[in-house]
Amino acid sequence: MAGASFLVQGHRESDRRGGRTLSQRRRYLLISPSRDEARFLRRTLDSVAAQSVPPACWVVVDDGSSDETPAILAEYAARLPYLKPVRRQDRGARAVGPGVIEAFYFGLEQVRLEDYDYVCKLDMDLELPARYFELLMARMEADPRLGSTSGKPWFHHPKTGVLTREAIADEMSVGASKFYRTACFREIGGFVRQVMWDGIDCHRARMLGWKVESVDEEPLRFLHLRPMGSSQGRGIWAGRVRNGFGQWFMGTSPLFFLASALYRMPVHPPVAGSVAMVWGYVKSALERVPRYGDREFRRFLHRYQHEALVMGRARAARRAEARQMGVWHASHTPHGAAAADEARVAR
Repeated sequence: MAGASFLVQGHRESDRRGGRTLSQRRRYLLISPSRDEARFLRRTLDSVAAQSVPPACWVVVDDGSSDETPAILAEYAARLPYLKPVRRQDRGARAVGPGVIEAFYFGLEQVRLEDYDYVCKLDMDLELPARYFELLMARMEADPRLGSTSGKPWFHHPKTGVLTREAIADEMSVGASKFYRTACFREIGGFVRQVMWDGIDCHRARMLGWKVESVDEEPLRFLHLRPMGSSQGRGIWAGRVRNGFGQWFMGTSPLFFLASALYRMPVHPPVAGSVAMVWGYVKSALERVPRYGDREFRRFLHRYQHEALVMGRARAARRAEARQMGVWHASHTPHGAAAADEARVAR
């Protein structure tokens, strides 16, 4: 109780630099697309309700559910003042990628983004630790260039039941829990309405000089109640094929993609998951599926990916962040021009 009392007191203390209290600088918005999530919904709702710092607003978009999702949301909305369920017209089936992002933007239309310091796209099949959002905001307060962050998702292996970490690179925030500084989210133009939206956003943020991360620390580990890539009914194989298409759409270089598929071969499901990824990429290439059209972005992405093959993703990401430091300073500090000159000299 003493810790909780200190937390509340700390939130009320004035921030002399910004003229706002700490609680005012910690206004975060959650937006959660949801369709037929009754199986997991209560666990996610309860874990957000138990947060040490509650959200200022939580818009849950019921994306045409036919199960008990609407009734459960109504039950919780009656006792959680920040919870705002909204109903979207049924489009006939669950649709990951563009469908999820369309639902996210439907939720975003219900509020004014500028009223919040942070925005998070949060899935409704997660169980979060109690200090999750408090600690994410603390990380951002400690580093003004940190634009997007998340913890790491873990899941119970379907065969062994062993708690297993999902294979998420440290330089990417996790799609199931995309926590953004609002300024960064606006600068990157938000999410692309296509598969691999949760990769394009991270690379665009880094291209603009922001830092992006996911952190595997105990207080930030969350439980993914449905294994990654298995949410569309056809299972993990379909999810991995979709990932291959997404990598093609984003503009991932063939060499880097092949190396990634080989690296992921031991990951559940072993071998088959990587084969599915490669098939999705090759099939998209053979069919000449259109790719993300920003050529400057693709040049930035290829440079990072090719450096990652030589020095590893973490070092390549840090190098890209150092290289783009001047871009961020030019937009965010009074002495931005001088910082940009220093960055160019450092190259």
